[in-house]
This record gives sequence, C-alpha cells and structure tokens, in this order.
Amino acid sequence: MTAHPSWTPFDWSDKTVIVTGGAGFLGRHLVAALRARGLADHQIVVPRKADYDLRSWDAIQRLFSDLRRSPFIIHPSSFIVIHLAGNVGGIGYNRAHPGELFYDNAVMGIHLMEAARQQGVAKFVVAGTICAYPKFTPTPFCEEELWNGYPEETNAPYGLAKKMLLVQAQAYREQYDFDAIYLLPVNLYGPEDNFDPASSHVIPALIKKFVDAREQGLDEVVVWGDGSPTREFLYAADAAEGILLAAERYDGPEPVNLGSAFEISIQELAETIAHLTGFQGQLVWDTSKPNGQPRRKLDTGRAERLFGFRSHTPFKDGLRRTIDWYQQQRTTMQPELS
Repeated sequence: MTAHPSWTPFDWSDKTVIVTGGAGFLGRHLVAALRARGLADHQIVVPRKADYDLRSWDAIQRLFSDLRRSPFIIHPSSFIVIHLAGNVGGIGYNRAHPGELFYDNAVMGIHLMEAARQQGVAKFVVAGTICAYPKFTPTPFCEEELWNGYPEETNAPYGLAKKMLLVQAQAYREQYDFDAIYLLPVNLYGPEDNFDPASSHVIPALIKKFVDAREQGLDEVVVWGDGSPTREFLYAADAAEGILLAAERYDGPEPVNLGSAFEISIQELAETIAHLTGFQGQLVWDTSKPNGQPRRKLDTGRAERLFGFRSHTPFKDGLRRTIDWYQQQRTTMQPELS
C-alpha cells in the first residue's frame, strides 16, 4: 500500500458523528478530541445503552430513525459512525464471561454496520482489538500476521468476535463499496480508565492495588503471573487522535495497528507503578494465575504511513497523569468527616 504524499484538510463542519461507547473510557477522550476539532454538541451523538441497546436490531433502527427526525441532521450521508462500544475486561473477566464477550461484541458490531450500510452512512470506523492477533505472533506484530494462528485462549472469544468485524468491513467494501475501516488499538491507559477490580485491565488494576496497599500500610502486593509477559500501551488521548486521523485520511480495506511502539514487561510495569504510587513493600507473583499472551508489541509503520499517526505521550508521563487522576477521584469521592 502507498500513502498520499499529503492529505486534504477534512471538513467536519457538516458531519454528524455517532460515537458508540462515547461515554466509556476511550469514548470520552474521543468526544473531547472531536470538540477540539470544532464540532458542536449537536454534531456528536453518544447513544447510551439504557436508550439504545446495540445488541438489539430494533434499538439500532430506532437510533437512526430518531436521528433522522433531528432538526440538525441533513442526511445520513453526513454520518460518520465510530464504533468503540464493547463488553471488555481483563484476564479474570474474560475467563469468567467468554460467552457474553463473544455474543455481545459480535452482535453489536454486525448489527450496527449492517444498519449503517442500509442507511447510507458516509464512513464506518471500527476500533478492533489487539486480542485478535494470534497467541504466538512474531514481534513486532505486523498486520499481515493477523490470520496466522489462534488468539491467546483467555481472550480468544472477545478477540475473535471483534475480528469478525474486519471480515464484515472488507466484505461490505467489496460488495457494496461501503467505506468501513478497521483499526487495531493496543492496550490503552489513561485518566478516566475503569478501576473496578472485577473488570479492569492491568494498569488500572495495579494502580488501585498499590494505592490501596500504601494507604492500608500493607507490606506486600500480590500480582498475577510471573511478570515475564511484555505489553505495549497507548495513552487514550493519543488513541483518540489516531482514530480521528484515520477517519479523516484513511479509506482502505486493510487493518491498521494503533500503538506506541514501546514494550515493557509486566514485572517492570508493576515495579514502575509501585514506585510512582509510593508503595514501598514487596511484590509477590502468583504463578498459579495465567500470564496471558507472552508478548505484545506492534509494528506501527502502517498508521504513520497511511494517515500520519504517531503517539506522543511518554509512558511514564501518561502513568503519572493516570495515577494523579485516580488519586484525585478517590479524594473527591471520600465522604466528609462529621
């Protein structure tokens, strides 16, 4: 694939952007990035599950019907759908809910893309998942390796459900000339992440563990696995910028990685978070718990070549901002003493 030597400035002024999952972690950053591009509130539609359960075909049809009645909407051909919604969680959550994760993520995306095609939506952007890659993908992960094996078992149902949206996007482009693109964000982190220990990913889970342990005066924290796996993390605000650059500049069938190209072991990650949170006790590795995929590091060259995306937030800076946000939220939520 070859990229254009320059990109035509994108005009958002007449667009209506439907951001599924727009009230979630990545979604809030993406909505903020859209506002920074000058979009008014009426141009950004964030369907909430209580109003439009995207697992329901009827609910999706009602969403588009309601939008067509809006005084601000000209025609669905001005719509851009950015599909971020998903049922997601860490290793423990994936092991406990494999059926729900497969069904919810597959049916949401399949229904939504088909409805968008029928409505004549201008562009459909899918945020897939790094979990779609095979368990033993050579590093750095190149998009060409996506089909060369089965995903890591603990998150395979989730990864494969999201991967089917790539198949759907490519099939719809071929048969209907439907402009659907598929992105593969690496593990995200940042302020406003999910810190619920029942469903959180590794960075917020570790931040909460170490902050709690520090405040309770504990002398050790138990961490899953043996610390040997490696991960790549992308600051959520950078991911939002990458998604919007793709929406503006990319119009092709091939999946595209979104990452930082920075790899760190879980052991080093835990030690770094312990230091940044002020926890001075010991780390105890529970090797009875699964490690997950052995390594994750992306080849990010395609995103830079095709739509000019490079992450710009240094990892430790992003961690500090995330820890500061979490500690501020905890302080804000604590009840006043009588």
